[in-house]
Amino acid sequence: MPYRRIGIVGCGNMGIAMLSAFVESKKVSNEHISVYDISEEKLTKVKDEYRVNVAASIRKLVKSSDILIIAVKPDAIDVVLDEIADEFDKNKILISIVAGRSIKYIKGFVKDDAKIVRLMPNTPALIGEGVIAMTTSGPISDEELEYVSDLLNTLGLVVKVDEKYMDAITGISGSSPAYVFMFIEALADAGVYAGLPRDMSYKIAAQAVMGSAALILKTGKHPGVLKDMVCSPAGTTIEAVRQLEMKGFRSAVIEAVISCVEKSKSL
Repeated sequence: MPYRRIGIVGCGNMGIAMLSAFVESKKVSNEHISVYDISEEKLTKVKDEYRVNVAASIRKLVKSSDILIIAVKPDAIDVVLDEIADEFDKNKILISIVAGRSIKYIKGFVKDDAKIVRLMPNTPALIGEGVIAMTTSGPISDEELEYVSDLLNTLGLVVKVDEKYMDAITGISGSSPAYVFMFIEALADAGVYAGLPRDMSYKIAAQAVMGSAALILKTGKHPGVLKDMVCSPAGTTIEAVRQLEMKGFRSAVIEAVISCVEKSKSL
């Protein structure tokens, strides 16, 4: 497989998550990974911690890479794409994790037949438990796609999708860890109110959420069926469910996701 040299633009949370996963998995050797960031402090830290190469500029990073990963904020991607436009050739693969920037948008900077992979990851990828939605464009071979997918599997579950679903995936996956963290925090606060020590309450709440999600994935049962299994007649759980319904729990989640999706479309 000729595509071995990886270049990463951006040393933020997701850029570092990908770098860390690649290094720890040993699917890419350290000497075949190069990074670039506008922050010299971040570059020094990354070089010392991961023993990878540091590029002096984006152009030099592109020249030394077979696969280029753009992991910057949406307001910075134009600068990056302007820099790489002349250096990016048909033999390279461009991977973007930039929210709200479509493949069509990227093609406004690089050649129309460029090999482009657009991703929507989420923060659990930091520990290899993420969801990574992937869509592609250009003459990417099956072998190349298999190689890229194998790399991304180090971050979690890779789901190949049509690009038209990316905004919806942003709402239910890309942004949803924030909603889940809020839920865990609220559960823990309630536990503290009921007399549990704070650290114990967080640990129990987090494990309960993780276990519940794992139960859905392992059994394949509908969430409503699993919910009904916990709700005994005239019991404590159905009383809690009654209160959640009275307060508009499900409606609040649905409206939050819809707002997130609409915001993603407007970026």
